[in-house]
Amino acid sequence: MGGYRCGRAEARDRQRRDGVQRVRQAEVDDGQRPGGSSDESAELKRLRRENAEFRRANEILRAASAFFAAELDRPQK
Repeated sequence: MGGYRCGRAEARDRQRRDGVQRVRQAEVDDGQRPGGSSDESAELKRLRRENAEFRRANEILRAASAFFAAELDRPQK
């Protein structure tokens, strides 16, 4: 039964921390506190994902370019 109480206390502490975090983020979003707003964070996440996608595409294009360059350099029969 001690574990159950500990779990409830941990859940209560986590809820309190989450609530404090939401209030602080709302203050940042409203300009009352310095920091990155939720919109900025979402945009940064989107741009990082997009950048990773571009890097993967660039690697594929480099590999394809090397393959076709090697094909062109091969002697024709």
